[in-house]
Amino acid sequence: MHRLAAAVALSALVATPALAALKAGDVAPDFTAPGFQAGKSLTFSLAQARKKGPVVLYFFPAADTKGCNIEAKMFADAMPEFAAQGATVIGVTAGNLDKLQQISADTDKCSGKFPVAADPGAKIARQYDAILAMKPDWSDRTSYVIAPNGKILHVYSKMDPSEHVSETLATVKAFKTAKN
Repeated sequence: MHRLAAAVALSALVATPALAALKAGDVAPDFTAPGFQAGKSLTFSLAQARKKGPVVLYFFPAADTKGCNIEAKMFADAMPEFAAQGATVIGVTAGNLDKLQQISADTDKCSGKFPVAADPGAKIARQYDAILAMKPDWSDRTSYVIAPNGKILHVYSKMDPSEHVSETLATVKAFKTAKN
């Protein structure tokens, strides 16, 4: 009986995915990635962006898909508010990389208001524990707010894109208020 209980417990541990997502207070891994803004090529450096202020790093599953387009448009519409707080926004995806340049300039999506970066093979997403369970080569929908010192201030992970902007903007505003 004890062996059966031990075997069941062990199999449950093996079958359960690790919940090792980065949390507030953890150090955000620095990265550099190729991307686009307003259809123009760029190289995004998290370390360089942090020198200017807090960074909103949001992972999205795939360029030019319904939820991702909604989220990109919401971030684009909120860019004046993020800019007023001194924050940089960067979207990162591992999916549909061939469409990244196009959505970076599309007025119904990013509108060129913030950069989007390519993450081939989801290497950056893996560092941030932002992998889509059903498609492990794609990133999931997780947003991070990272302080200039590299510490993660806030993490929000939900496939529904509707709250990512409000969650991250509230954190950026609270950070700016606390600094002043």
